[in-house]
Amino acid sequence: MSDHTSERPPTPPDAPASTYAPVERASVQSLLQDPKYRHLRLRALIAVVAGVVAGILLASWRLGLTFAIIAVIADTVYRARTVSSIPAWRRASAAERRTEAQLKKLERGGYKTLHARAIPGSDAQIDHLVVGPTGVYAVDSEKWDKRLPVRVQSHRKLFHGPFNQKPRLDEARWEAAQATDLISEALGREITVVPSLAIYGPPIPWRILNIREVDVFSGSLVRKWITKRERSLTTAEIEAIYRAAERVLPPRYSE
Repeated sequence: MSDHTSERPPTPPDAPASTYAPVERASVQSLLQDPKYRHLRLRALIAVVAGVVAGILLASWRLGLTFAIIAVIADTVYRARTVSSIPAWRRASAAERRTEAQLKKLERGGYKTLHARAIPGSDAQIDHLVVGPTGVYAVDSEKWDKRLPVRVQSHRKLFHGPFNQKPRLDEARWEAAQATDLISEALGREITVVPSLAIYGPPIPWRILNIREVDVFSGSLVRKWITKRERSLTTAEIEAIYRAAERVLPPRYSE
């Protein structure tokens, strides 16, 4: 407790502390200027522009109003599908947010994802653990300098410019191996977590390449990498693996 508390003068017995606090009335202008409502201001602007343009081009205010409503609905749906569910104060990187936006679209296909999960007893984390019909995947999202080329040597060495990325590959493989052991032990049967590195920034001169047992690809291919595999898990198995992973891989950040 802060030391400042003891320095406060006691309230006189004959003058009890007042519970009244003036309430500042929120004006429409102050609400509109609040950063929390920035997306609403943008949505209103989109609706107005769409309505006015459509109304002028089609010479009908009714059609203009219809287009304004459609614009609002479209913007609402877009934000619902793309806005990160990871609170802003604990987002690790823009790369993770971009991957999360892609993985969110897999939910309708029966995939479940855990974000920013810690490996117990270490400082490591799995950015995204995906469980779905085609298997279980650990996706680590990386934002690299786009000015430096990405190349591979002998299918064993990954370079970003002059920098050897072996430590990053080893880390991704180790994280997936730890998740494999923890989830398998919790379930009482063997499961395999496939490690991967999703890279944003520089162009990747291949589609999907396995380097040191880690699949490496451009971040834009995350969904295809996961879904273009044979289905191997039932709905019940997906749920059981997801629940086990949720237990043994705690969130990196407390809620």
